Amino acid sequence: MRDVLYLEAREQAETLLKPQRIEVLRQLAEPRTCTEVAARLDQTPQRVYYHVKQLVAAGLAEQVAQRQVRGITEGIYQAVARSYWLSPRLVGRIGDGRRVRDELSLGYLLDLMEEVQADIAALDRAAPELPSIGVSGEIRVPAERRQEFLHDLQSTLRDLFTRYGGAEGDAFKLAVACYPKGDHTDD
Repeated sequence: MRDVLYLEAREQAETLLKPQRIEVLRQLAEPRTCTEVAARLDQTPQRVYYHVKQLVAAGLAEQVAQRQVRGITEGIYQAVARSYWLSPRLVGRIGDGRRVRDELSLGYLLDLMEEVQADIAALDRAAPELPSIGVSGEIRVPAERRQEFLHDLQSTLRDLFTRYGGAEGDAFKLAVACYPKGDHTDD
C-alpha cells in the first residue's frame, strides 16, 4: 500500500468523493471482503460490492486475494493508498489564470504549495522511502521588524544555496513558506 495517491483525473475524484465510498475505502485500509465491510458498515454485501467495484475501476482500491466460501469465490480488497490527495488542477484556475509572481503575495504561496504537493506525490510513485525532512515552527515578528526578518531569511537561504548548490550529491528541493497563523484551535 502506498502512502499517497495523488488524484489528477476528475473521474477518480468523482468516484472517491461520495460519503458511502469514503467509508468503504476506510474499511479497506486492511484487506477485507465485501461481506466483512458490509457487516462493519451495517450495509448489504451487494451495496458494498457495487461501491468496491467503482473504487477498483477508478484505481483507488484493488483486489489483493480471493478465497472460496461455500463454493463461491469471494474477493479480498484493499485500498491502494493510506491517503488520497486531490490535485488543485482538478478545479483549475478561476478567472484569467495569471497570478502575480511576487514572492510576497498569497498567489505565489498558493502556486508554491501546489508545486510542492505535486512533487511529493510524484516521489511516492517512484520510491516511498526517500530521505526527506519536514520542519515547521512558529515565530512572531513585530510589524516594524518584518523587513529585517525577510532580509535575514533571504540571507540564510542564499548562504545555504551557495554552500550546497554544487553539481555533486543528491538534489533536494527546498521550499520555505511563511504565512500568518490564524486563530485555529485543534479541538
